[in-house]
Amino acid sequence: MNIALSLLNALAARGAREIFGIPGDFALPFFRIVEESGILPLYTLSHEPGVGFAADAAARFNGKLGVAAVTYGAGALNLINPVAGAYAERSPLVVISGAPGAAEVRSGVLLHHQVKTTDSQFAIYREITCAQTRLDDAASAPAEIARVLHACQEQSRPVLIEVPRDMVGASCAPVPLLPPTPHDPEAAAACAEEVLARIAGAERPVMLVDIEVRRYGQEERVAELARRLGIPVITTFMGRGLLAETDVPVAGTYLGIAGDPAISALVEDSDCVLMLGVLLCDTNFGVSSRQIDMRRAIYAADRQVQIGYHHYPQLPLGALLEALLALVRDLQPPHGRLPAETATLPPPLVDDARITPNDIAAALAALLREHGPLPIAADMGDCLFTAMSMANTPLTAPGYYATMGFGVPAGLGIQGTTGQRPLILVGDGAFQMTGWELGNCQRYGWDPIVVVFNNASWEMLRVFQPESQFTAIGEWRFAELAAGLGGHGVRVRTRRELHAALFAACERHGCFSLIEVMLEPGQLSSTLQRFVTGIRAARTRQGS
Repeated sequence: MNIALSLLNALAARGAREIFGIPGDFALPFFRIVEESGILPLYTLSHEPGVGFAADAAARFNGKLGVAAVTYGAGALNLINPVAGAYAERSPLVVISGAPGAAEVRSGVLLHHQVKTTDSQFAIYREITCAQTRLDDAASAPAEIARVLHACQEQSRPVLIEVPRDMVGASCAPVPLLPPTPHDPEAAAACAEEVLARIAGAERPVMLVDIEVRRYGQEERVAELARRLGIPVITTFMGRGLLAETDVPVAGTYLGIAGDPAISALVEDSDCVLMLGVLLCDTNFGVSSRQIDMRRAIYAADRQVQIGYHHYPQLPLGALLEALLALVRDLQPPHGRLPAETATLPPPLVDDARITPNDIAAALAALLREHGPLPIAADMGDCLFTAMSMANTPLTAPGYYATMGFGVPAGLGIQGTTGQRPLILVGDGAFQMTGWELGNCQRYGWDPIVVVFNNASWEMLRVFQPESQFTAIGEWRFAELAAGLGGHGVRVRTRRELHAALFAACERHGCFSLIEVMLEPGQLSSTLQRFVTGIRAARTRQGS
């Protein structure tokens, strides 16, 4: 066995399902073995950012390793923004990069794709990955691969593996599977007892769930804990879509003053918020009408638990959930029937009036009710806030890092890894960045339904600074380009046209369907309008 095969087998053994990549000369030997071995399917895309977003989305949906393979320098440095987003949002992404061989490094001449030194790429990636290695020694390669992949899984953050092109075929032993980092079971039991005591003593306990629940594959345990405790379950903004495939009712999504007042009250008035896998960030809590008192919260995330002033370090989320379930096995729910999300969108109006973002939400909700759920990939902007008003369904989006360009390649990553047809929601500005990845659908038989919100503007930027003119980006005719990319496109302006286009797309298979929805600049969904108002109010308070 050689280094490349050892690496590929190690990835497969740890749950990786495929590789998204773009080849380059320093990576050609590795790509050849990927293709010839067939250990993992290889999907090549058109630009490295798309590769990173697709692999990231695959990792998010599976709760397993996502893999992006690129060449040295020009390839890996093109991948920096998606990797940074995966780090910020705790996604287990493995970046495999080609690298110069030993003889090339010793030559003393500058190498193409080199920045400052041959180590510049490695140094840059230290800032956006939790572990790095260069496989320049066959004897240590198995242990190094094991170490880095172990870090990727346990920390749920990106890692870098550089494979010098002269080492790809070097003989190499299999990669050992490292055991989980041990935790103290007595500490887990003590923590669980304290958690349950806090909940039992509370009048208004609530469970708030976020991204780490999916990242660490804990949805079933969380669902079972919710059944046994019988307390309301709410997702964060970033956690929207969690538990959608379980029978546990989710009361709603916490959006502070931008969301349902009843849901906001459940969280903000609670005397015991059980926060599982929650990312404490401004998009989750920046629009809170009042700050959550962390002294009354139970915070379990990032492999630690904080209960008031008590701290339990090195305690993974899964270990806490296991200890909690061991203690509440026979507990009868003390708080009655779990509340379920009751806010439903009205049936869509089907007439010749111009479309608004609220109309898109209503039309998509009707589509999902009739045809069944579809996994959703959303970009940043009103497309994401539109998704917040629809029924809880599997969703991935860059809700915290807030990069544009995520939606389309993320949708391709979802279909590539799950085989499920995705619904992609994307704005016109983000589509300009990565929408062209749809041209790869015809090679792989992917058929996503893509809804482009076209208002000829970077609208989310305009609402924060309406006096500026640079947010206007002009009208691009995306629907007309779809045929040239191997898909079907239609531009719609009225509610009737939108309804017909969506239902026709559901019946069309074998190619992507692009629905370009023309919106008037300045129109916002109700959810985004409330979010913007909340952010402005928060900034005013901070500045005063």
